[in-house]
Amino acid sequence: MGGLRPCDSHECSQLNELKIDMAALNMLSGWSQNGDTIMIEQMPIFGGYCGGVEETTICDIATTLASFTMFQGNFHLDGPIHIRWGITTARETLQIAGHAAAAIDANTDLLIANQYYPIAGPCTEMCLLETAAQAIVDTASGREMLSGSAAAKGVAMDKTTGMEARIMGEAAIATCGKKISEINGILEKLISSYEKNYHKPPAGKRFQECYDVKTVMPTDEYLQIYDKAVETLNGFGLGIK
Repeated sequence: MGGLRPCDSHECSQLNELKIDMAALNMLSGWSQNGDTIMIEQMPIFGGYCGGVEETTICDIATTLASFTMFQGNFHLDGPIHIRWGITTARETLQIAGHAAAAIDANTDLLIANQYYPIAGPCTEMCLLETAAQAIVDTASGREMLSGSAAAKGVAMDKTTGMEARIMGEAAIATCGKKISEINGILEKLISSYEKNYHKPPAGKRFQECYDVKTVMPTDEYLQIYDKAVETLNGFGLGIK
Protein backbone atom coordinates (compact mmCIF):
# COMPACT_ATOMS: atom_id res chain seq x y z
CA MET A 1 0.00 0.00 0.00
CA GLY A 2 1.15 3.48 -0.76
CA GLY A 3 1.47 5.89 2.13
CA LEU A 4 1.83 9.60 2.63
CA ARG A 5 5.33 10.98 2.24
CA PRO A 6 6.75 14.23 3.54
CA CYS A 7 7.30 16.86 0.86
CA ASP A 8 10.82 18.05 0.13
CA SER A 9 11.81 21.65 0.77
CA HIS A 10 11.09 22.76 -2.80
CA GLU A 11 7.62 21.18 -2.81
CA CYS A 12 6.82 22.65 0.60
CA SER A 13 7.87 26.07 -0.61
CA GLN A 14 5.60 25.76 -3.66
CA LEU A 15 2.68 24.62 -1.50
CA ASN A 16 3.16 27.55 0.87
CA GLU A 17 3.27 29.99 -2.03
CA LEU A 18 0.08 28.45 -3.45
CA LYS A 19 -1.66 28.83 -0.08
CA ILE A 20 -0.60 32.49 0.11
CA ASP A 21 -1.81 33.12 -3.45
CA MET A 22 -5.15 31.46 -2.77
CA ALA A 23 -5.58 33.42 0.47
CA ALA A 24 -4.89 36.67 -1.38
CA LEU A 25 -7.38 35.80 -4.16
CA ASN A 26 -10.02 34.85 -1.59
CA MET A 27 -9.44 38.15 0.15
CA LEU A 28 -9.77 40.09 -3.10
CA SER A 29 -12.93 38.18 -3.98
CA GLY A 30 -14.45 39.11 -0.63
CA TRP A 31 -13.55 42.76 -1.03
CA SER A 32 -15.07 42.81 -4.53
CA GLN A 33 -18.29 41.19 -3.36
CA ASN A 34 -18.56 43.68 -0.48
CA GLY A 35 -18.16 46.63 -2.84
CA ASP A 36 -14.94 47.76 -1.15
CA THR A 37 -12.54 50.23 -2.73
CA ILE A 38 -9.51 48.17 -3.77
CA MET A 39 -6.04 49.64 -4.13
CA ILE A 40 -3.35 47.50 -5.75
CA GLU A 41 0.26 48.53 -5.18
CA GLN A 42 3.41 47.52 -7.04
CA MET A 43 6.85 49.10 -7.15
CA PRO A 44 9.03 47.88 -10.05
CA ILE A 45 12.76 47.91 -9.38
CA PHE A 46 14.91 49.78 -11.88
CA GLY A 47 18.18 47.91 -12.41
CA GLY A 48 16.80 44.60 -11.18
CA TYR A 49 15.11 41.80 -13.14
CA CYS A 50 13.13 44.37 -15.15
CA GLY A 51 16.28 45.91 -16.63
CA GLY A 52 16.80 49.54 -17.64
CA VAL A 53 14.49 52.53 -17.99
CA GLU A 54 12.62 51.33 -21.08
CA GLU A 55 12.16 47.74 -19.88
CA THR A 56 11.10 48.79 -16.39
CA THR A 57 8.58 51.22 -17.88
CA ILE A 58 7.03 48.39 -19.91
CA CYS A 59 6.88 46.24 -16.77
CA ASP A 60 5.35 49.14 -14.85
CA ILE A 61 2.58 49.65 -17.42
CA ALA A 62 1.88 45.91 -17.65
CA THR A 63 1.53 45.44 -13.90
CA THR A 64 -0.62 48.54 -13.65
CA LEU A 65 -3.04 47.17 -16.24
CA ALA A 66 -2.97 43.75 -14.54
CA SER A 67 -4.03 45.30 -11.23
CA PHE A 68 -7.31 46.36 -12.84
CA THR A 69 -7.95 43.40 -15.13
CA MET A 70 -6.84 40.55 -12.84
CA PHE A 71 -7.49 41.94 -9.36
CA GLN A 72 -10.42 44.30 -9.94
CA GLY A 73 -8.58 47.26 -8.46
CA ASN A 74 -10.27 50.65 -8.24
CA PHE A 75 -7.01 52.53 -8.35
CA HIS A 76 -3.36 51.61 -8.70
CA LEU A 77 -0.47 52.81 -6.52
CA ASP A 78 2.86 52.85 -8.31
CA GLY A 79 6.39 53.80 -7.26
CA PRO A 80 9.41 52.70 -9.33
CA ILE A 81 12.39 52.08 -7.02
CA HIS A 82 16.09 52.54 -7.81
CA ILE A 83 17.95 49.30 -7.05
CA ARG A 84 21.01 51.11 -5.70
CA TRP A 85 19.49 53.98 -3.78
CA GLY A 86 16.14 52.51 -2.75
CA ILE A 87 14.25 55.69 -3.69
CA THR A 88 11.59 56.89 -6.11
CA THR A 89 13.10 60.35 -6.65
CA ALA A 90 16.15 59.34 -8.72
CA ARG A 91 16.42 60.56 -12.30
CA GLU A 92 15.79 57.11 -13.79
CA THR A 93 12.83 56.21 -11.59
CA LEU A 94 11.20 59.55 -12.30
CA GLN A 95 11.60 58.85 -16.03
CA ILE A 96 9.93 55.47 -15.60
CA ALA A 97 7.07 56.87 -13.53
CA GLY A 98 6.53 59.75 -15.93
CA HIS A 99 6.49 57.69 -19.13
CA ALA A 100 4.31 54.97 -17.58
CA ALA A 101 1.76 57.48 -16.28
CA ALA A 102 1.67 59.43 -19.54
CA ALA A 103 1.01 56.25 -21.54
CA ILE A 104 -1.75 55.09 -19.21
CA ASP A 105 -3.32 58.55 -19.03
CA ALA A 106 -3.33 58.93 -22.81
CA ASN A 107 -4.99 55.57 -23.47
CA THR A 108 -7.25 54.81 -20.49
CA ASP A 109 -9.42 56.45 -17.85
CA LEU A 110 -7.81 54.44 -15.01
CA LEU A 111 -7.01 56.08 -11.68
CA ILE A 112 -3.30 55.93 -10.87
CA ALA A 113 -1.21 57.14 -7.95
CA ASN A 114 2.46 57.14 -6.92
CA GLN A 115 4.47 56.47 -3.77
CA TYR A 116 7.16 58.89 -2.55
CA TYR A 117 10.47 57.73 -1.06
CA PRO A 118 13.08 60.53 -0.93
CA ILE A 119 16.54 59.60 0.32
CA ALA A 120 16.95 62.64 2.60
CA GLY A 121 15.26 63.01 5.98
CA PRO A 122 12.72 65.63 7.14
CA CYS A 123 13.73 69.16 8.02
CA THR A 124 16.21 69.29 5.12
CA GLU A 125 15.97 71.21 1.89
CA MET A 126 17.04 68.14 -0.10
CA CYS A 127 14.05 66.13 1.13
CA LEU A 128 11.67 68.88 0.06
CA LEU A 129 13.35 69.27 -3.33
CA GLU A 130 13.19 65.52 -3.99
CA THR A 131 9.51 65.45 -3.08
CA ALA A 132 8.79 68.44 -5.30
CA ALA A 133 10.59 66.82 -8.24
CA GLN A 134 8.37 63.76 -8.09
CA ALA A 135 5.23 65.85 -7.63
CA ILE A 136 6.14 67.79 -10.77
CA VAL A 137 6.65 64.58 -12.77
CA ASP A 138 3.45 62.98 -11.48
CA THR A 139 1.33 66.03 -12.22
CA ALA A 140 2.78 66.70 -15.65
CA SER A 141 2.36 63.05 -16.69
CA GLY A 142 -1.29 62.80 -15.69
CA ARG A 143 -1.43 60.98 -12.37
CA GLU A 144 -4.65 61.56 -10.46
CA MET A 145 -3.32 60.92 -6.95
CA LEU A 146 -0.08 61.61 -5.09
CA SER A 147 0.74 59.44 -2.06
CA GLY A 148 3.49 60.72 0.16
CA SER A 149 5.88 61.47 1.34
CA ALA A 150 7.89 58.84 3.26
CA ALA A 151 11.18 60.62 3.90
CA ALA A 152 14.49 58.82 4.58
CA LYS A 153 13.40 56.07 2.14
CA GLY A 154 10.44 55.22 4.36
CA VAL A 155 12.57 53.01 6.61
CA ALA A 156 13.55 55.31 9.50
CA MET A 157 11.33 55.65 12.56
CA ASP A 158 9.57 59.01 13.07
CA LYS A 159 10.95 60.41 9.81
CA THR A 160 7.73 61.54 8.13
CA THR A 161 6.02 64.92 8.59
CA GLY A 162 3.29 67.02 7.01
CA MET A 163 5.74 69.53 5.56
CA GLU A 164 6.82 67.05 2.90
CA ALA A 165 3.19 66.58 1.90
CA ARG A 166 2.78 70.35 1.80
CA ILE A 167 5.60 70.87 -0.70
CA MET A 168 4.22 67.96 -2.72
CA GLY A 169 0.86 69.68 -3.02
CA GLU A 170 2.27 73.13 -3.73
CA ALA A 171 4.63 71.79 -6.40
CA ALA A 172 1.78 69.91 -8.05
CA ILE A 173 -0.41 73.01 -8.16
CA ALA A 174 2.43 75.12 -9.59
CA THR A 175 3.03 72.50 -12.32
CA CYS A 176 -0.51 72.68 -13.69
CA GLY A 177 -0.76 74.44 -17.03
CA LYS A 178 2.95 74.38 -17.84
CA LYS A 179 4.26 72.99 -21.12
CA ILE A 180 6.24 69.74 -21.01
CA SER A 181 9.29 71.47 -22.47
CA GLU A 182 9.19 73.97 -19.61
CA ILE A 183 8.70 71.18 -17.04
CA ASN A 184 11.68 69.25 -18.41
CA GLY A 185 13.87 72.33 -18.08
CA ILE A 186 12.85 72.80 -14.45
CA LEU A 187 13.39 69.11 -13.67
CA GLU A 188 16.87 69.05 -15.20
CA LYS A 189 18.01 71.86 -12.92
CA LEU A 190 16.14 70.48 -9.91
CA ILE A 191 17.34 66.87 -10.09
CA SER A 192 20.90 67.98 -10.82
CA SER A 193 20.83 70.03 -7.63
CA TYR A 194 20.30 67.05 -5.31
CA GLU A 195 21.40 63.84 -7.04
CA LYS A 196 25.06 64.50 -6.29
CA ASN A 197 24.27 64.01 -2.58
CA TYR A 198 23.01 60.42 -2.78
CA HIS A 199 26.21 59.05 -1.28
CA LYS A 200 25.78 61.10 1.88
CA PRO A 201 22.20 62.43 2.14
CA PRO A 202 21.26 64.61 5.11
CA ALA A 203 19.60 62.46 7.79
CA GLY A 204 17.32 65.28 8.95
CA LYS A 205 15.32 65.17 12.17
CA ARG A 206 12.60 63.07 13.71
CA PHE A 207 9.02 64.32 13.77
CA GLN A 208 9.21 65.23 17.46
CA GLU A 209 12.39 67.23 16.82
CA CYS A 210 11.04 69.38 13.98
CA TYR A 211 7.41 69.65 15.12
CA ASP A 212 5.67 70.76 18.29
CA VAL A 213 3.96 67.48 19.19
CA LYS A 214 1.26 69.25 21.25
CA THR A 215 0.15 71.73 18.60
CA VAL A 216 1.30 69.57 15.64
CA MET A 217 2.96 72.60 14.11
CA PRO A 218 6.38 72.69 12.43
CA THR A 219 9.22 74.45 14.21
CA ASP A 220 10.52 77.83 13.06
CA GLU A 221 13.61 76.01 11.79
CA TYR A 222 11.59 73.78 9.49
CA LEU A 223 9.49 76.70 8.28
CA GLN A 224 12.67 78.53 7.32
CA ILE A 225 14.00 75.45 5.51
CA TYR A 226 10.67 75.14 3.70
CA ASP A 227 10.83 78.79 2.59
CA LYS A 228 14.37 78.23 1.34
CA ALA A 229 13.23 75.18 -0.66
CA VAL A 230 10.40 77.21 -2.23
CA GLU A 231 12.89 79.94 -3.10
CA THR A 232 15.15 77.35 -4.75
CA LEU A 233 12.26 75.84 -6.72
CA ASN A 234 11.09 79.23 -7.89
CA GLY A 235 14.65 80.02 -8.93
CA PHE A 236 14.41 77.00 -11.23
CA GLY A 237 11.22 78.45 -12.69
CA LEU A 238 8.46 76.54 -10.89
CA GLY A 239 6.54 79.53 -9.57
CA ILE A 240 5.05 78.44 -6.23
CA LYS A 241 2.95 81.30 -4.91
